[in-house]
Amino acid sequence: MSSLRGGFQRPGESSITSPRAKGADESDNGDNPVAVDARQDALLETHAQGDLGGGLAAPISFKRNSKHQPRFSLSNLLPNSSSNSPERVSSSPQFLRGRARDLREQGSRNGSSTNLGHIRTPASGNWTGTKEGAALDWYVEGPGRRVGYDDLTTIDWIFEYTKERQRLRVLHANTSGLMGYARRLLDASHVWLVLIVTGVTVGVLAASIDTVSLWLGDIKSGYCRHSAEGGRFYLHRGFCCWGHDDPSHCQDWTTWREALHIPSQGGAYTVEYIFFVLYSVLFAACAAFLVKSYAIYARHSGIPEIKTVLGGFVIRRFLGLWTLVIKSLGLCLAVASGLWLGKEGPLVHVACCCANLIMKPIDTLKNNEARKREVLSAAAASGISVAFGSPIGGVLFSLEQLSYYFPDKTMWQSFVCAMVAAVTLQAINPFRTGKIVLYQVEYSSGWHGFEMVPFALLGITGGVYGGLFIKLNMLVAKFRKSTANPLRDFPVLEVLFVSVLTAVTNYPNTMMRGQNSELVHSLFSECDKLGTDDIFGLCKATTAGTISMVSLLLTASGLGSLLTTITFGLQIPAGVILPSLAIGALYGRALGVVVDLFQKHHPDFLIFSACEPDIPCITPGTYAIVGAASALAGVTRMTVSIVVIMFELTGALTYVLPIMIAVMLSKWIGDAFSKRGIYDSWIQFNGYPYIDNKDDTPAPDVTVSNIMTQVEEMVCIDAKHDHTIESLRILLNTTTFRGFPVIISTSASSNPATSNLLSPLDMPERTCTPFTTSKSTTATPPNTLLGYISRTELTFALNLASTTTSTNDPSSMPTTPSISRNLPPSTPCLFTHSALASPLQPLISVPGWTKPL
Repeated sequence: MSSLRGGFQRPGESSITSPRAKGADESDNGDNPVAVDARQDALLETHAQGDLGGGLAAPISFKRNSKHQPRFSLSNLLPNSSSNSPERVSSSPQFLRGRARDLREQGSRNGSSTNLGHIRTPASGNWTGTKEGAALDWYVEGPGRRVGYDDLTTIDWIFEYTKERQRLRVLHANTSGLMGYARRLLDASHVWLVLIVTGVTVGVLAASIDTVSLWLGDIKSGYCRHSAEGGRFYLHRGFCCWGHDDPSHCQDWTTWREALHIPSQGGAYTVEYIFFVLYSVLFAACAAFLVKSYAIYARHSGIPEIKTVLGGFVIRRFLGLWTLVIKSLGLCLAVASGLWLGKEGPLVHVACCCANLIMKPIDTLKNNEARKREVLSAAAASGISVAFGSPIGGVLFSLEQLSYYFPDKTMWQSFVCAMVAAVTLQAINPFRTGKIVLYQVEYSSGWHGFEMVPFALLGITGGVYGGLFIKLNMLVAKFRKSTANPLRDFPVLEVLFVSVLTAVTNYPNTMMRGQNSELVHSLFSECDKLGTDDIFGLCKATTAGTISMVSLLLTASGLGSLLTTITFGLQIPAGVILPSLAIGALYGRALGVVVDLFQKHHPDFLIFSACEPDIPCITPGTYAIVGAASALAGVTRMTVSIVVIMFELTGALTYVLPIMIAVMLSKWIGDAFSKRGIYDSWIQFNGYPYIDNKDDTPAPDVTVSNIMTQVEEMVCIDAKHDHTIESLRILLNTTTFRGFPVIISTSASSNPATSNLLSPLDMPERTCTPFTTSKSTTATPPNTLLGYISRTELTFALNLASTTTSTNDPSSMPTTPSISRNLPPSTPCLFTHSALASPLQPLISVPGWTKPL
């Protein structure tokens, strides 16, 4: 007869365990959810027939002695000769096993009426050899064991942090002297090793993605031919024409018109247009195919899912190896395709994948979901660090936008990881300019007081843009999932359609033809520093050329907004940060050019009295910076991190105040549309269980019974009647519930609804009878809830009862001999519990067997 027992649970609450310690890993190989973890449940539960020994009136104290911080001294480096003192607490595994054995023997003597009053604890005064409260540290605050987390479930934060505290307690109790100090130092160094390796890896990947995406993007217009001057096919245009004063006269770079020897101007334009569209569609289609075929979680930005994971949600395979590989390759292809998307958000996902994989060899991090999320928060900061060349901005981004729980130690870890990633990228120097990112600029001029008005106008524009963008993007996302979308089941075809539309729109407008990173760099730069690099024609000398350029800027800003709206949400790696920067920089530069033109034509106007003669008064590039910050703030609703990122991009402390004003106004205007930014909107759209601490929406004024699942719609397991392995397997195969309440139902004779519970093969689990009171004086007795068993726990228990394990099996208990558990399907199963089970006690046992299973 199998007995499904609960280890360290409330009465009737089941916890099935495996001796193997597997956390709820989000990696590819985390499909087996069974795990053994440590669990805290600070409970004092008594059996139904028991009491607390001293009676309810007797005070029960669980007071602990205060723990003093150990001082560093020579005696701490030497073995402690008084380790056997009665005052010393023993938390070694031998002590815990002995304690568990005592509890099992005590439970067998007391039978089913075991309660805390019969257990020798410091509270009852029968436990000797330890200080007050020491024995209860393990059982009241100490961990038990549990099944690993299912996919799309939430972790137990209290359980995970208690497990870590218990691990550290045992580590410090079992280590003394010089070797003990070395072991503690090694244990503390694990997280720093992971962070340093993660930072280096993220820096290398970011440099590789930048280089590959630039080369693929330049392939759309031509290639670098092999030459004696150093030209090679694998060089993008910047490296191929390195050292040329005018890149337009670079001899090594060959356009497709020149390669096909087309002399006519019209024919050349048509050929280059066709090549541009074909390569754009090819790159986008390859990215979509890779995502759909190999790693579906590599799609989108990944930041909404990262926020949800850091909040305690489990998404398996989201941070796995295949996701990392496909996300990196797909990101290179998607960016090179010319779609209005960015790589900044996906780089956060890439960084978290790297950290998750690097943590795998270290059990202390891999098996603790809470500590794992602390490391992921630090890794996310490194992703923003390499995306913007802003280590401090990355730390603030993780704090402000991503992390659900961000203690002081996590901030320090985030800073180290972000710094290492930035230093690595700087050492690689992928652009050979000394800049970490392509659009990093420097300003030598300041701003004037009258410019506060156009800066504020940019902030308002950014808020309006962000609010409208979020609403339109959510409408597109809803249409994409609706039955009215003919391409709903064909994501690759949808990407093809959007890529064709984008390529056909981008090529005629010179502002949209290049990659967004190159466009943002030119928009941020001053005209006197662009020189011959003005590939977008931003520095027109004539009035007519300036007006034409402003119209192109505004047209590109409007078209880019629409294309970003339909692009963000496709089944490809796509971020929204860089497109937002580009759109804001476009309308910001346009306003800056207009103000500059007006000042040049009316230099004697009153507000321009502060301008010095023969010195440029207006810098349009600064308007692009402020506009980019306002657009990004309107879309993401971030504030402090955006200001710091922009400051680190420009290196000009002078422009912090205008950026702050624009960001503040943008957030205020955006909040008037909706309180949620783009990432929170996608979290709500996908239905992720993320609790936003900034959400002040009042709870609905409804009763709990209207929110909870009705008892008539539930499937329960009646512990009062007989069950077999076969009947429980039928239950699992014929239902899709995540778990089942374990109840003691009213008698079958008095309750017609449960008259079929006597036959286990007739599905006695099908009925849950609610408590009802008739108009008569007699009331229908309610069902008694014993506990809850999840589908994973029940499945694991049945599988364990139907298999054979041995000492050579890594999933078997230590010290467990080869025992046949191949029980027949007709074996009866019981649901019972222990009031205070030992964490080392096996949770599946068969009466009459002398060895623990």
